[in-house]
Order: sequence, then structure tokens, then C-alpha cells
Amino acid sequence: MTKPRGNYGVDAPAVLTGLTVGGVLETALAVWLFAIGWVVPAVVLLIGGGVLIIGAALFAHTTLRGKFRVWDAELDRLGLSGDERVLDLGCGRGLVLLKAAARVPGGAATGVDLWTHDQSGNSGEATLANARAEGVADRVALVTADVRGLPFPDATFDLVVSSLVVHNITDAEGRASAVREALRVLKPGGRLRLADIRNAHRYAEVLRECGAADVHVYDLGWRFWYGGPYLKTSMVAATRAHSGDITS
Repeated sequence: MTKPRGNYGVDAPAVLTGLTVGGVLETALAVWLFAIGWVVPAVVLLIGGGVLIIGAALFAHTTLRGKFRVWDAELDRLGLSGDERVLDLGCGRGLVLLKAAARVPGGAATGVDLWTHDQSGNSGEATLANARAEGVADRVALVTADVRGLPFPDATFDLVVSSLVVHNITDAEGRASAVREALRVLKPGGRLRLADIRNAHRYAEVLRECGAADVHVYDLGWRFWYGGPYLKTSMVAATRAHSGDITS
């Protein structure tokens, strides 16, 4: 993995702050309770504080390093030829978008987002600044749009990627719509890689219902844990079939 030249912010910064502050406060209280002889509650608080601090460390590693390595491996595994058109759903500050763009010097990479604040400093301007820093601005375009209704014709892209976006849609039908849209804009034979922390198997069901091929779900490992295995990230992989219409 080459060292990122852009600034990609922190995922869910309020959650990371809460884990860190909670862990420090519980540990400090445990030390005080030990000092006054309240051993049992002190041990309970010490364990709780330790769990929170470990969770904060795992969360920080994922958002600042781990997800970079995982996505590098995932994109390398695709064996891109370099002339593909790539779409990133919910691109944020551009981590996956720009990694993909670096692998398609003869292609193009489009990022879609609504620029909400689930990531620190999230904005189109920040993404374009990162694209310039990474040296891929010439092949990157940004579109403000909802992933449930993409403003692209059918069969536009060779690869659609998404990282920790679809779970932010609150209703199940909305999430299903986003998954169907991802498949719709893929060319026949085009590939989908959708990483998320919840609902991965339901996304896979939707893709199968729509006629996608090679649908499978796999765990992305501890480097993509947001605090622990209770918030692990899974990858949904699929291919748009070469023949037949997408069913809804």
C-alpha cells in the first residue's frame, strides 16, 4: 500500500470520540475505586474501560489504516485492465474512488454522494482536493445524487464499488433500491463490490432476485472492524449477467 497523499478524515467521528472518552473515564474511575478499597466495582469498571479503549483503538486503526489496506487488496484482486469506467456509491472524501481511479489511467472514475456528515469534513471540495493530491483529478468526476435513484443510463459502468454507505439508508426498501440501482448501471459482465457493516446477506438476496451472477458474501477481517467483531465489515460481490434484463 502506498502512503495516501490525500486527507480522508475519520468515519463516524462521534462514535470514536465516545469510545475513547468512555474508556478513559471508566478506567480513571476504576483507579479511584481501587484507591478507596471498592475492589469489585473497580474491577468491573476496569474491564469495561479496557473494552472501550480496545474498541477505540480498533476503530481508529480501521478508519485511518485498515480499510486502506483492505480496499487496496480488493481492487488489486479485480485485475483491472486500466480502461474501465468505475462508479463509487457514497464516495465521501474519495478513499475508494481515488484508489480505483489510480488503477484506470485510461478510464474514468465517478463518485456519487449527498455529502452528509457521517464522515468528518465530508464535501465535494475535499474529494477534489484529494484527487489532485493523488494525481488522478484528470479522470475523476463527482455527482451529487441519491444512490436510490442514480442519474445514469443502464449499463454505463464496468465496476461499481461502495464502502459503508447503504446501511445509512434507514428503510429496507430504500436499501434494496440502492442495490438494484448499482446492478442496473453495470454493463453486462460488469462487477459490483459493496462493503457494509450490516445487511450484507439481504443485499445478496436482492442481487440474486435481480438476476445477478456470481453473488457471494465474505468477511473482510479484523482490519475492517469498527470497534470489534460486533461491527465487522462484509463484502458483497456480484457480476451483472451477460444476457437478460434485470428484474425488480
